[in-house]
Amino acid sequence: MPNDRLRDAILRNGLTPVTVAEKIGVDAKTVERWITQDRTPYPRHRHAIAAMVREDVPYLWPEAVTPEKASRIGQSELVQLYTRRSAVPYDLWRRLIERAEKRIDVLAYAGLFLVEQDRRLIDTLRQKAVDGITVTILLGDPNSEAIERKSIEEGSPGVMAAKIRQVQQYYNRLDDAPGVKVRYHDTTLYNSIYRFDDEMLVNMHVLGFPAPHAPVMHLRRLNGGDLFGTYADSFDRVLAASTTQPRGEMAA
Repeated sequence: MPNDRLRDAILRNGLTPVTVAEKIGVDAKTVERWITQDRTPYPRHRHAIAAMVREDVPYLWPEAVTPEKASRIGQSELVQLYTRRSAVPYDLWRRLIERAEKRIDVLAYAGLFLVEQDRRLIDTLRQKAVDGITVTILLGDPNSEAIERKSIEEGSPGVMAAKIRQVQQYYNRLDDAPGVKVRYHDTTLYNSIYRFDDEMLVNMHVLGFPAPHAPVMHLRRLNGGDLFGTYADSFDRVLAASTTQPRGEMAA
């Protein structure tokens, strides 16, 4: 069976087997065999090609990375564990935002702290979008049961919805910005996710504790790992089910 994923990835990036072969220093016929006969390259060639076509090694060669190896790589994806979100240095948030070149993703209920700790954040996101970076903000639907349940669990009924309404006022300023999507979800979140290209801050939710007092993982994507990808997939699933405005307001 041919490796259709590899073929598609090479063509999608404007490459050919010949150009791939030249870049990694092998014969073009060898690359052809990797495609047509689904032969598995040496690890160094797998990683070089994966970087070249901007795909993960496990996607291109699913059988090449064992679960045990993926688990070991996943452990290396953990850069730092903070015992609470309030312990994450502000400089780290700023650096990740400023260094992003492709995408900035936010999945939270409100994430009000982002705009509170950096009064220039909205202007920064606008400029990022103008520069061609995709900015996706997923906020909790303030009319959903999940939001009120979260507030009750934290001992502050109604507070979470109020925070979302407050942060909406900031993100409304991005309505005319190209490449910016602000959408709403009614998902019961187990984690808030803040992604900046291939780095991510995951704020784990703990029953009864506000997010600032819950742990945060700083992850950096590695080829062949699956920890970063797990949370990236979670973001994509929430995005797929999100709406352009709160559902209660849609009905109105």
